[in-house]
Amino acid sequence: MLPSERDVRYLESLYPPDPDLERVRAGMEAHGMPDIAIRPAYGRLLTLLVAARGARRVLEIGALAGYSAICLARGLPPGGRLISLEKNPDYARVAHAHVAAAGLADRVEIRVGDALTLMPALVAEPPHPSFDLVFIDADKQHYPDYLEWSLRLLRPGGLLVADNALMHGRVADPVDTAPAVEAMRRFNRRVATDPRLVSTMLPAYDGLVLARVREG
Repeated sequence: MLPSERDVRYLESLYPPDPDLERVRAGMEAHGMPDIAIRPAYGRLLTLLVAARGARRVLEIGALAGYSAICLARGLPPGGRLISLEKNPDYARVAHAHVAAAGLADRVEIRVGDALTLMPALVAEPPHPSFDLVFIDADKQHYPDYLEWSLRLLRPGGLLVADNALMHGRVADPVDTAPAVEAMRRFNRRVATDPRLVSTMLPAYDGLVLARVREG
């Protein structure tokens, strides 16, 4: 059984308000941005995953307003680095402002451009592979491509995390054959069957993918 919205509200009520993340939500509304940032519990999970992995270099695909960037950066140790890729320059400016207001500007670099152009450039940057964790939350139609580039960028033992595996139930609807839905189905199948990965998928919120790159 999935948690009800009442259960979610109860669990969220146990945590104090987070001014930095509330600022992001308000900024999204003020700038007319879509309200598609991750939920607070998911944000706390990202912080935990970065810290538990001991990640020093993290890659984010899709910055939006900086909500997930703040959560990821909070898990980094001193000297750790998050590179966030954002196609929309206006969104990138908003994200940078929110990250700076949260006191994390020294840990976060936002690069503006198409991720499928920026990720190959990252492969060419030494050392390689250099990322301990990759978080994907961007254009769903390109998830299969993001996966392949992520596997080239992640160190052995690195973590892949991706949002929206369910696309609000659309991937489970065989009648829905929209390009983005078909791409997400391919992504999910690849994560589940790729011998390079040990993975699981959780139905919480809109579907969460967690995978670890095999070592050796």
